[in-house]
Amino acid sequence: MNTFTFTPATKEQAKARIALTGPTGSGKTYTALITGTALGERVALIDTEHGSASKYADEFAFDTLQLTSFEPTGLIDVLAVAAHEGYDTVIVDSLSHFWSGAGGVLEQVDNAAKRYGTGSSFAAWKETRPMERAMIDALLAYPGHLIVTMRTKTEYVVETDDRGRKVPRKVGLKPEQREGIEYEFDIVGDLDHENTLVISKSRAKPLSGLVVRKPGTEFADSVLDWLSAGKPTPSASDYLATATAPDTSYEDLRALYEEARRHNLLAAAVLDPAGEPTTLGDLIVRRGTEARKEAGKAGQAGKAGKEPERKAVAA
Repeated sequence: MNTFTFTPATKEQAKARIALTGPTGSGKTYTALITGTALGERVALIDTEHGSASKYADEFAFDTLQLTSFEPTGLIDVLAVAAHEGYDTVIVDSLSHFWSGAGGVLEQVDNAAKRYGTGSSFAAWKETRPMERAMIDALLAYPGHLIVTMRTKTEYVVETDDRGRKVPRKVGLKPEQREGIEYEFDIVGDLDHENTLVISKSRAKPLSGLVVRKPGTEFADSVLDWLSAGKPTPSASDYLATATAPDTSYEDLRALYEEARRHNLLAAAVLDPAGEPTTLGDLIVRRGTEARKEAGKAGQAGKAGKEPERKAVAA
């Protein structure tokens, strides 16, 4: 007999999961900062673009971390630190580097293929995919708002202007990331060189198909309106606080694990009490193991204390 149970669906409050795509010079970083600072007070920006985001430090208040190597596991560790520091919004500018940059997914595949030998690309991808999946899961489980930017390759198309002349126009194509990654996000906006934002994918009905020229804080306000409609739900940080509380029992931790699983938060990147990066799921399992051992020891101590009493009664 199976144990599957259907329950009524409910709309829950959530955090923003936004991807901004576009060619170089389309305003992805600036739009991410406008949106991110409107969504939350404390903003952390993970900079893969040689410090280019800091050029906007006179307009926006945010903290930045510059990376030069882009291993997927490294991004998970950075997200754990950002969650521990309590940043309301994290911006990854850009996520493309974790695909095609130094240490990114494609380089990880190449390295694995060399270990397996020529013609072993299938085995190399099989080794690398879980690492990439863990990175995506950690992004989506971040306890605050998340915005990622992704570069798109560009090409020129010839169009007819209002005077009937043939003129070239630069357009963006697919993001420099794995196929279909845009489906992981709730809102995907495509930017062009005129800094026009077109919402190409949205789970928020009011934003679907929206076209915004030079987007400002009104776009973030629309996102917040959609996010705030629904039932409040705990974040990964809330679960972490419960998991690390000294009086949380083994039974409590088992229930906590199941609740975090239902909310797809087991892969959330967190710091354990020793300050080491881990996932929420692994931390709860570890704490559960510790709590079970402590309960066992307490039980043994109780039995040992009652033994002399039984002997005294028998005498």
